[in-house]
Amino acid sequence: MNFSYNWLQSFFGRKLPKPEKLASVLTMHSFEVKNIKKFGDDWILDIDILPNRAPDCFSHIGIAREIAAILNCKLQIVNGELIENKNLKAKDFVDVKVENKGGCPRYTARVVADVKIKPSPKWMRDKLGACGLRPINNIVDITNYVMLETGQPLHAFDFEKLESVKSKIQNPNFKTIIVRFAEEGERITTLDNEKYDLDEDILVIADAKKPIAIAGIKGGRTPEIDNKTKIVVLESANFNPQNIRRASKIIDLKTDASWRFEHGIDPNLTEFAINRASFLIQKIAGGKIAKGLLDVYTKKPLPRRIVLELDYIEKLMGLKIPLQEIKDILKRLGFEIKPKSANIMEVLVPTFRLDILLQEDLIEEINRIYGYEKIRSTFPLVALFPPKRNLDIFWENIAKDILAGIGFTETYNYSFVSEKDAEVFRYKTKELFELENPTSFDSQYLRPSLIPNLLRNVEKNQKSFSEIKIFELGKIFEKKEEKKMLSGVFTGDSFYHAKGVVDVLMNEMGVSGIWYDEYQPTPEDSKLSIWRVGKCAEIKTDHQEIGFLGEISPDITKEIKIGPKVIVFDLDFEKIIKLASEEHEYRPISRYPEAIRDISVLVPREISVEEVLNKIEEVGQDIIRDIDLFDIYEGEELPDGKKNLAFHIIYQAADRTLSSREIDEMQQKIIKTLESEPGWQVRR
Repeated sequence: MNFSYNWLQSFFGRKLPKPEKLASVLTMHSFEVKNIKKFGDDWILDIDILPNRAPDCFSHIGIAREIAAILNCKLQIVNGELIENKNLKAKDFVDVKVENKGGCPRYTARVVADVKIKPSPKWMRDKLGACGLRPINNIVDITNYVMLETGQPLHAFDFEKLESVKSKIQNPNFKTIIVRFAEEGERITTLDNEKYDLDEDILVIADAKKPIAIAGIKGGRTPEIDNKTKIVVLESANFNPQNIRRASKIIDLKTDASWRFEHGIDPNLTEFAINRASFLIQKIAGGKIAKGLLDVYTKKPLPRRIVLELDYIEKLMGLKIPLQEIKDILKRLGFEIKPKSANIMEVLVPTFRLDILLQEDLIEEINRIYGYEKIRSTFPLVALFPPKRNLDIFWENIAKDILAGIGFTETYNYSFVSEKDAEVFRYKTKELFELENPTSFDSQYLRPSLIPNLLRNVEKNQKSFSEIKIFELGKIFEKKEEKKMLSGVFTGDSFYHAKGVVDVLMNEMGVSGIWYDEYQPTPEDSKLSIWRVGKCAEIKTDHQEIGFLGEISPDITKEIKIGPKVIVFDLDFEKIIKLASEEHEYRPISRYPEAIRDISVLVPREISVEEVLNKIEEVGQDIIRDIDLFDIYEGEELPDGKKNLAFHIIYQAADRTLSSREIDEMQQKIIKTLESEPGWQVRR
């Protein structure tokens, strides 16, 4: 924001430091001065006002207060003598009604008659130009000048252009100004000739028939000041920042006034500003000020009281400041001090300092005026304790490193799914958590699974990559619980490759006894109906299910427009953490060769893979090192109600090389055991 050096100088009886020096002082103690440039016989200081200080420092008086406090010099703010005309009474001209006091805590108005519209004096035009405003005429320029000087936006209406109302005092020219929310369908044309549609969220200033200004943002064209204006109704009001911010966003209009109101302004400022403007109109435009200030005030704000502990100042700052200097600094900043005890004082905060809420705020004020550069650097004295180990984070990092090491990329998705995805993935909406205020149509429900968003990742990236291998570790939300899951997706690979990925992950995390149980999802299992029939297995250990592994149903991939085959593993990470172990049993690698034999067995469809595996292990547990299921087949060629399971059996002894005869005998023994079961047949 631009400030005039000469204007700031006018508030002091002594000469201020040169612009460069003043800029340095402000930067060290208050706000950064971004730029200094020459403007005629003046200098312009571009000062970066912090948002919390906007209420009191978006004005020349506000910056002058800061300079006075920093330099410890006296501030001279002269408003001028206001002379009211005893023959004119403001209440005979206009009445003010505030229908929504929450939107307008205070509304003040004055009436000035017999004004002469003409150009402003050069000194005023120069100051407005220095601050980036274009001079218009003396009345409008005065309202802008006072806004830049005090921080309080004002507006002037041509009294004779306001709509008349019937009056109790039988004055046909009596007017009413109403502060209200706009009615549906109302429109207004503003001073810049732009038209705006209004709605019930926009606060307006209206006369008896129509809106004449958008409150706190822009005046209307109908009652604008022109060369024929004789009587001016001057407005100085305080508006709710939230209402102004909302209205400004709705109509997409930012102005100098809305910028100030959005940050909040002291309601007590309205009277000072309107009297200042009235004085200048009286002086420059020859106006006669009607007697009386029209003032609608809901509740007058009182100075905030904050208890300040002197010991706490030193503790927080790390610096001891003499008590007298603390009191002096607070007084220079406009605070009133009331001692309570030797160590405690009560501080009354002026109403224009809306940012001071706590004693820490007061200490910060003391510190910045005293000078941050006076605080000596000291090393802190602390006791360092090693943090308690967080096993959740530890195992998360382990799992992520393992998957990254075998070529997977981690993704981070939003924790929501759309109604469309809930339908595509067969979720019943009554089982999902619906958001009351979703940010978009894609975020209506909390995600019940990581899989839908991972598949959406595949859909968006399939054109750019021939192979996609991604995973996500995050929370899902079900009606009964909230839990952490680990899900991975990869394209164009086999079910058995996925099984190998899960095996590596579980082995590295120390989870033993993993096996895969073929699963046939039923129509009622909405959360499992995404799997392709015959290509889905439960992942189990210690007789508990810890996840699922399988190929996504072609119906699903077709619906979300995924071309390649998609394999997914979906693991309950909270269960895995409980089973995981950092300790790994050392098993020396056998020096003797392994031999692999395949076996294919036809079994009834209801027989699980686990049952077949158990039979094989019972027979050859001494010399069988591992058994891998590599195919499950169900087709028209097979008898009704049957399926074919194919296994790799890996033979290896720890103490000798197995002979072909020994392996053949064990293979025959396994075949005999399997075929002894009703309905089981080893295919040769």
